[in-house]
Amino acid sequence: MKLQVLHRTHFKYGQPVRDSFNEARLQPTEDHRQLPQSFLLKVLPSTRLSHYRDFYQNYVHRFELGEAHPDLTVTATSVVTTRNGLALANDAPTAPISALASTATDSRCYDFLQSSQHVETSAEAWRLALDLAGDETDTWQLAQRLMHAIFRDFQYQPDSTHIHTTTQEILRNRQGVCQDFAHVMLSLCRSTKIPARYVSGYLYNGPADSLKGAQASHAWVEVYVPAHGWIGLDPTNGQQVDGRYVKIGVGRDYGDVTPLKGTYRGTTERKMSVNVLVTMLDEHAEPKPLKPAS
Repeated sequence: MKLQVLHRTHFKYGQPVRDSFNEARLQPTEDHRQLPQSFLLKVLPSTRLSHYRDFYQNYVHRFELGEAHPDLTVTATSVVTTRNGLALANDAPTAPISALASTATDSRCYDFLQSSQHVETSAEAWRLALDLAGDETDTWQLAQRLMHAIFRDFQYQPDSTHIHTTTQEILRNRQGVCQDFAHVMLSLCRSTKIPARYVSGYLYNGPADSLKGAQASHAWVEVYVPAHGWIGLDPTNGQQVDGRYVKIGVGRDYGDVTPLKGTYRGTTERKMSVNVLVTMLDEHAEPKPLKPAS
């Protein structure tokens, strides 16, 4: 699939602010499931951009605005070709859970077996994970079992949580959004010694689809299956990742791949609006614009 993503963030401040320092993680990465075709990042007021790769090899753009400004608009435009189809058959046998012991000393996996800022491997998560695991002995089947339990038992409820909501609160209340469900799945996977990492990106909702979390920043999980590598699972929609997903980056949790974060001097009064539009393009399609910020 050839997908275009337009992601615009607009800040309106109560009074002009200054000394604004920012990092954006908005550029799609390249891997075996997707190939970025183009990327453009625009910042208003205009300023100089620099970029680098972070510890997890995500693209990061830095910019700063020293002069006073009443607004800030950051618009990222991406075109990505994705690979459709599943990475691994849902009923495929893979590696026994006992094979996961070797991942504890694997540099690719170590960070994704630990608790992190937004993911707690609590006793509550451990008990739930063991209950859900039952007598399952296959790593891939266990990971899918955990995903389907979240999809079945947790309610997708926008505005029911915030960035500081803990995984224990989500486990207790059984509601949230894609970011929350990704954090819960990370907690369950890590409690059962499955390496699991947070993925930030987008989801295309085609004309016949009814997927949750589309037309906004989306989040899912990649689990490490010995001999097969990292495979994406989306607990919000109860499915394996396919060509409808555009991947921006990975980390231990949301804090490692926040789309836009920064600091500034001035008022605490501000209004933020975020608009995301994901469309499918044919080879000759013209990019579709977002509506002007209000």
